[in-house]
Amino acid sequence: MLRVDSRKVEKGDTFIALKGISSDGHDYISKAIENGASKIIAEKGNYSVETILVKDTREYLTNYLSQKYDKELNEMTLIGITGTNGKTTSAYLIYQALNNLNIKCAYIGTIGFYLDKKIHDLPNTTPDILELYEMFMECYNKGYKHIVLEVSSQAISYKRVDKILFDYALFTNLTQDHLDYHKTMENYALAKQQLFKQLKKNGKAIINADDKNNHYFVLNNDNTFYGINSGDVKVKSYVINNNYTYIKYEYLNNEYEVTTNLVGKYNIYNILLTITLLIKMNISIAEINRIIPKLVSPVGRMDKIVYKNNLIVVDYAHTLDAMENIVSTVSEIKHNNIYIVFGCTGDRDRTKRSMMTNYALKNSKKVIITNDDPHTEDVNQIVSDMLKNNTLTNYEICLDRSLAIKKGIDLLKENDILLILGKGHEEFMIVGKNKIPFNDMKEVKKYINNSYVNN
Repeated sequence: MLRVDSRKVEKGDTFIALKGISSDGHDYISKAIENGASKIIAEKGNYSVETILVKDTREYLTNYLSQKYDKELNEMTLIGITGTNGKTTSAYLIYQALNNLNIKCAYIGTIGFYLDKKIHDLPNTTPDILELYEMFMECYNKGYKHIVLEVSSQAISYKRVDKILFDYALFTNLTQDHLDYHKTMENYALAKQQLFKQLKKNGKAIINADDKNNHYFVLNNDNTFYGINSGDVKVKSYVINNNYTYIKYEYLNNEYEVTTNLVGKYNIYNILLTITLLIKMNISIAEINRIIPKLVSPVGRMDKIVYKNNLIVVDYAHTLDAMENIVSTVSEIKHNNIYIVFGCTGDRDRTKRSMMTNYALKNSKKVIITNDDPHTEDVNQIVSDMLKNNTLTNYEICLDRSLAIKKGIDLLKENDILLILGKGHEEFMIVGKNKIPFNDMKEVKKYINNSYVNN
């Protein structure tokens, strides 16, 4: 068995040393041999077992996998989706829609690996290439010939999807994120652009017509556009209520109506992307409109709980654009005050921190600044960045996220809204190299359940 994780190596396995974002597989070769590896594939070194030295282990592995599984992948329909925000929701909607149409579809992305149900969590939005192929083959062997895959910019940069050809490439939007890695917005866009260069000869591109950066993704492909303001699939009108959204849209000069359980203007784009893909897959409009009302958001996206005539919302929003979307959405709900609990991730783009804080302070009664996933960065530095050039005072710092959530709930009086942002579905907080069990919604439920009992 071929392995890239020394911890999973068993007797007789081959270990290939890959260089990752923060680690180098060559540092774990001794451990792999200790665990029973009988062969090592590496770029350097001399080891006690059979060793193959290659110029680039990742390129070697990519070539090996693409050749070995060429037949199986050609029999599958691969749907790759990229963009700053909306990837997870759109991919999850597509996954649900195809299965509702009796087209067996798998999902691979931020919230895990799904067949008919969740199989397991994933360490990254887009798994490394060996793990990805292993999931592809599990899908193939179980009859899931359609796969919708979230493709992150870092996954592309680190060649996790190299030589994988897609039947469909989908673009949601592009806003500031990951500039700690990409440095400029253009580099960020060009990384995502690569997905559209990996379309099959007859592959189709589906692009957000309203996004100002969409020109990066309009290549020499079969391009179809969607949008609220323009596009081949275009919104004519819409009505957003607390629990549903009504959409009238146009395609080929015909108008259609559909209702979705998802709320918020940003979710209209996710629904439109889903509709556009299904149209390009030759699904009838009647069938599309039949299944759209059945689709639900993934966990950690606009998760709502009512507490004493107040609304608590847990959401994954961790960029300025995503924060603006969620605040704009809840602002349309009748309310008195909006409160926000959030932090910023460590070892990531520092320039967005103050922008997010400034927006939160201007658009809420009070902000509780707390921990997110500091990783290896000093949380005090993160907070300092968040408050840089800020002159507003409607905030409190509480680095204990559990306590911060409790403080936020205690602020609620009557018809108030509390937004707990940044982590959404996540089950851990990453501090240093440690993963500490933590989930925002579980913390909310634990506190309010105790509150009801004590009252």
